[in-house]
Amino acid sequence: MTDTRRAAPTSPKSPTPPARPDASRTQATSGTTGAAGSADAASSASASSAGASGRPTAATGAQLEKYTAAALASAAQVIGVYSTSFGLACRLLGPRERSQVTSIYALVRVADEIVDGAASQAGLPTAAQRTALDELEAETLRAIDTGFSTNLIVHAFADTARATGIDARLTAPFFASMRRDLDSAPFDAAGIAEYIYGSAEVVGLMCLRSFLQQTERSDAELRMLSAGSRSLGAAFQKVNFLRDIAADRDDLGRNYFPGVNLLTMTDAEKNLLLDDMDADLDAAARALPLLPLGSRRAVATAHGLFASLAVKLRETPARALLSTRVRVSNPEKVMIALGAALGPGAWKK
Repeated sequence: MTDTRRAAPTSPKSPTPPARPDASRTQATSGTTGAAGSADAASSASASSAGASGRPTAATGAQLEKYTAAALASAAQVIGVYSTSFGLACRLLGPRERSQVTSIYALVRVADEIVDGAASQAGLPTAAQRTALDELEAETLRAIDTGFSTNLIVHAFADTARATGIDARLTAPFFASMRRDLDSAPFDAAGIAEYIYGSAEVVGLMCLRSFLQQTERSDAELRMLSAGSRSLGAAFQKVNFLRDIAADRDDLGRNYFPGVNLLTMTDAEKNLLLDDMDADLDAAARALPLLPLGSRRAVATAHGLFASLAVKLRETPARALLSTRVRVSNPEKVMIALGAALGPGAWKK
């Protein structure tokens, strides 16, 4: 694929992904250790006070409130169509957090569809996909600044961003990672770490902004929550990389595991990758008790779903992953959600 990438003038330079506080641990050969860098991005992302920018933080006026309600309902439709797993976890959130997290998911999904197939199937060449992504980023930044967009998904996200303090420090690395999917160059270890930070870890930090509204936490607790959110986002992404190696390789020409030949990957190589994912899941689990009660049960459900997927991936021969996508059955999902909602610590303040 010819790389026709152009710089997106509508966003600030993407920050280098800051190292997680626990980034000194050794990771597997997938090369997904968080890149070190200057770093207030993670700590600022976990700030518990919303609306820090000084902008109005909520829709005001009957017509705007009605429009925003329609936008949030549109965002909820997106998660309903695309993800039963996250949809199930979101049902355990309180109404405010549920609408905010679904609006984050919806924007992420729209951007993902630009680079992962829908736009291509509509006939857009790579250059046009890149332009569409640039335009979506520009519209997102404009909506965060003004509080309005004619794109209902962008408007819903902007309403959440303005209420929780999400800004370009988190959106810029996300769009940079989406843009990277339009580049056919192979990933190296540093490149995949940056990609995972932008495509997954910052999404966890965005959700954390919603969870911590009007919640007091110490600086040490905020650092732990930030690290846990990043670890959980990274685990979700890596598990999906391994689940989707056939589609990514055959349909999109991508390999998200530098140094691993997907056609000849052994069970030992696969299990080494899963050791890395399990380490991320363990790090995320240590932060769960610090979350507010309502969001804790929802995040524990999502954590449990992906922990179950990791177990199933470990049980599946590496060769079989080239033709089989591992799933958690609906009855298993319900049992995981019940365990998260009713299990030890689920109701502890």
